[in-house]
Amino acid sequence: MQLKNNYRYTLITPLMILIAILGFTFRENNRKHFYIPIGVIGVYLVAEREYRRKTDRYRILNRIKNFQENK
Repeated sequence: MQLKNNYRYTLITPLMILIAILGFTFRENNRKHFYIPIGVIGVYLVAEREYRRKTDRYRILNRIKNFQENK
């Protein structure tokens, strides 16, 4: 699902990672496991977005090369 205004999501992802790090370091021992899923999802969102950008750039570059060869 693509949204036209993704500025909120760019701020939420680092905030999720920050909350996970702070919660994991400053929380009691029996409550630390609560913050692990938040951190994992934050890291996943960053990695997935970077992978998508890389593949999109590669695809666009190939289209440009094909267009120049067909001219």
